[in-house]
Amino acid sequence: MKTYTIGLYEKAMPGELSWKEKLLTAKETGYDYVEISIDETEDKIKRVDMSKEERLKMVQWMYETEMPVRSMCVSALTKYSLGNPDELLCRRGMDIAQKAIKLADDLGIRVVMIPGYDVYYTESTAETQQRFIQNLKIITETAAGYGVIIGLETMENNFMNTVWKAMYYVQQIDSVYLNVYPDSGNLKNAAVSLGNSEIQDLLAGKGHITSLHLKETVPGKFREIPYGTGHVDFQKIIEAAWAIGIRKYVTEFWYKGSLTWKEDIQQANTMMRAILDNIAVTIS
Repeated sequence: MKTYTIGLYEKAMPGELSWKEKLLTAKETGYDYVEISIDETEDKIKRVDMSKEERLKMVQWMYETEMPVRSMCVSALTKYSLGNPDELLCRRGMDIAQKAIKLADDLGIRVVMIPGYDVYYTESTAETQQRFIQNLKIITETAAGYGVIIGLETMENNFMNTVWKAMYYVQQIDSVYLNVYPDSGNLKNAAVSLGNSEIQDLLAGKGHITSLHLKETVPGKFREIPYGTGHVDFQKIIEAAWAIGIRKYVTEFWYKGSLTWKEDIQQANTMMRAILDNIAVTIS
């Protein structure tokens, strides 16, 4: 029995790979599962409308490769945000989110991560925040009907850049199907900006954390920072996560055309597993 599982973010791999090739890559590089991306590109959004045959094929590939897809990142809700004042954009976001939950149910995905934005491309207001929580409640009720867990990701703007802020919405809606899916890099940047501790912030979500994104950052920059070149203390954040029962982790980074992309994936797995394996032995 595995004491923890570590997943590979789909976008760490070249987009032109087939799903079977992506699953095999994850297996070859030592991962336990893949996190599928539903981003704001139309190519990714159309996945929520997969035919029954396409869904069955995905499940068959998972069984053939012995590599499951067990979490989903619905970053399409950045553009089509749940608090968006544009009725058409907001309505499409709700449609994407509800269809994503149904897709998760069909594919055996346990956790659907949605970004903690009321809005992203426009200004946050009392109105957008109220609309966000109203729509989040609807999405949570949909997820509850399917037995799928929603995880709010801590993001880079002030609306929900900490676990503490995400927990406000978790407590307001008060459902076992709504929890927090923190991002280690975003938490670190928020801690530096606010002058507090990302470790204490993570602990504020005890009992309500689904998983942890393992992402590197530097102050003021939130993406595409190679592991080991930023300021995230992965040893400390993983120790804290383990102490409060978090057992699902995902290495979050992006393929940007590197010729050594597969080696990069392997190195990320090796780095994080070394920390996790040591913690599993010494703390458990």
